[in-house]
Amino acid sequence: MIFIKALTIVGARPQFIKAAPVSRELRKDNVEILVHTGQHYDENMSKVFFEELNIPEPDYNLGIGSASHGEQTGKMLIEIEKVIIEENPDVLLVYGDTNSTIAGALAASKLNIPIAHVEAGLRSYNKKMPEEQNRVLTDHLSDILFCPTESSVENLKEEGLKEGIYNVGDVMYDSILYNIDIARKHSNILNDLNMTANGYYLLTIHRAENTDIKNNLITILEATNSLNKEVIFPIHPRTKNKMNEYKKTQSEYKNISFIEPVSYLDMIYLIENSIKVLTDSGGVQKEAYFLKTPCVTLRNETEWIETLENNWNVLCEINKKSIINKTKKDLLNLKRGRKTNFGCGDSAKKIVNTIIEVSKNE
Repeated sequence: MIFIKALTIVGARPQFIKAAPVSRELRKDNVEILVHTGQHYDENMSKVFFEELNIPEPDYNLGIGSASHGEQTGKMLIEIEKVIIEENPDVLLVYGDTNSTIAGALAASKLNIPIAHVEAGLRSYNKKMPEEQNRVLTDHLSDILFCPTESSVENLKEEGLKEGIYNVGDVMYDSILYNIDIARKHSNILNDLNMTANGYYLLTIHRAENTDIKNNLITILEATNSLNKEVIFPIHPRTKNKMNEYKKTQSEYKNISFIEPVSYLDMIYLIENSIKVLTDSGGVQKEAYFLKTPCVTLRNETEWIETLENNWNVLCEINKKSIINKTKKDLLNLKRGRKTNFGCGDSAKKIVNTIIEVSKNE
C-alpha cells in the first residue's frame, strides 16, 4: 500500500548525505521522485555520492551548475516548478540551507504543495551568510519543520512559528551510524595518502567569507602550513578557483597535502582518524562531533551550538596566531563529557512517519 508521493530536492553533497536515510525509509511503502538540481556537478562532488550512499539515480537532473546566487536560484525555480507541475506530489522535501533548498521551497509554495524542511530552525544570526538567508526563508515557507535539536525548536518559536514543528534528531547522525563501519572496512584513503591514524590534521574550506576574502583564505593557508603535523586538504572546486584567482599555488604550502574532493566514506574515515579537524563546514563540525574528533571551526559563529560543549568544537577567528594556538591546544586534560544532543539515529523513520500522519489528517 502506497501512502504518499514525495518529491525530494537535492543539489549539494551534504544534502545527498541527509537524503540517503530518508530516501531508504520513504521507498519502503511510498513513491519518491528525486530531483538533483546540479548545484554540485563535479563527479567527485556528486555522482560518486549517489553511488556510495546507495541513493537511486535522480529522476530529474536539472544540470543548473554554478552561477551568481540570483541566476542560479532563478534557474532552479523555473525548472523545479516544471517538475512539480508534471509530478503533482503530495509533499516536497528540502534539506538544509542551499540555493537548491530555497528554490524548491519557493516553487512548491507558489503551487500550494506542502513543504517539509529537514534541518529546520538552525540559526547563526549572521544575516550576511547566504545559508542563513536561505534557511530562514525556507522555514517560514514550510508546513512541516523537522528540527535536529532542541535549540533549533526554540529558535523557531522565538520567530513566532508555533505549528508543524518536530524535533526528530539529525539525519546526518543516521548516516554516520549506517556508514562508519562500512568506511572502516573498505576505505583505503590512509594507505593511498601514506598517512597513519592520528598523524595529520584535516582541513576543509568552502564558505564565501573564507574564500571570497583574499586575506582570509591566505591566512588560513599560512596558519595551517605552520602546524606541527601534515595537513590533509580535500580542496573544494570553489576554493581551488579562488587560489588561482589570487595567484597562490599549492606548491607554496609544503605542509599541506592538497587532494581532490573525496567520497563520503573516505571523508568520514579521514575525520575519525585525524588529530583534529579544521573546517568552516556545518556538516563536518557535526561529523567530527559524532566521531569524537576535536574540531576547530574557522568562523565567528556556528549553528551547531551543541558541539561547543566541553570544547569538542571551538570557534576561531581568522587570525594566524589564533588558528595555530587553537589547533595545537591539547584538549585531553579538559572535561570531555559528550552528549548525543542529535537524537538516537532514527531520525529518518520519524520524518517519514510524521509526513504520513500529517498527510492523512489534511
